[in-house]
Amino acid sequence: MTRSFLIIAHTGRPASLDAAVVVARQLAAAGVQAVSLDSQHPALTATSDVTFLQLEKDVPAADIELVVCLGGDGTILKAAEIMRGCSAPLLGVNMGHVGFLAELEVEDLESVVARILAKDYTVDERLTLDVIVELEGNTVFETWALNEASIEKLSRERMIEVVIAIDDRPISTFGCDGVILSTPTGSTAYSFSAGGPVVWPTVEALIMVPLSAHALFSRPMVTTPDSTLTVDILDRNGASGVLWCDGRRTHVLAPGSRITARRSDTPVRLAHTHSGPFSQRLVQKFSLPTEGWRGSTR
Repeated sequence: MTRSFLIIAHTGRPASLDAAVVVARQLAAAGVQAVSLDSQHPALTATSDVTFLQLEKDVPAADIELVVCLGGDGTILKAAEIMRGCSAPLLGVNMGHVGFLAELEVEDLESVVARILAKDYTVDERLTLDVIVELEGNTVFETWALNEASIEKLSRERMIEVVIAIDDRPISTFGCDGVILSTPTGSTAYSFSAGGPVVWPTVEALIMVPLSAHALFSRPMVTTPDSTLTVDILDRNGASGVLWCDGRRTHVLAPGSRITARRSDTPVRLAHTHSGPFSQRLVQKFSLPTEGWRGSTR
């Protein structure tokens, strides 16, 4: 069977579209089919004679060998949503800003494509969350998250009142701007900005981070990967909330809503063409000062 790679670009960045064409040419030279999303096909073919097949129309998602994501972490999150439940790993080439998921740089594009053509890469599986919203005992919304599920106040002028619980045991009640339920992968995303801990992506754990809580105890908490995280939105002040999962999937939360997050049985598979410690990437992405270190630099 002919090999097929899906290429997902950031269509708002011309450099990303140009890079997609470069990748497609290199794939074609190796006899590999370049596949695009139906929505991106016109932009990718408008100024190029390179052939792109279309996902599902020409090639089913189940037949994709690997997904090349050209953009920032948002492009990878989009790819993860599109390929949810498929076995194809996602490889991110950073054309954005910090980009913890898209760890490769565009300057290495040619060598990266050569390595994935040779199947010279490793794959790791990232923990994801299953997220359920219940209201009056009924499930009203179900989704998932790779980075985080964030429960936030809907109105700027009114905080939400919540009860947080872990493993069906209440921890605290307080008013807040929201609560973040994060994976280790998401610990360097929204959770990080909210003061949550940086958790190595290979650690299996779940993270709960209150947002601007009016409480004596509002510390971030790290639990086991098999824990159940629960947030109840109380009806004390009539304030509604909103659920955002990876900034892509959303649901308005009425007072009385219960949001539950558990480890999902469906991980996201990420491809890597080079191995290096997460600590090294942390230093590089945040430009952390390391002067004075006397240990090994290997």
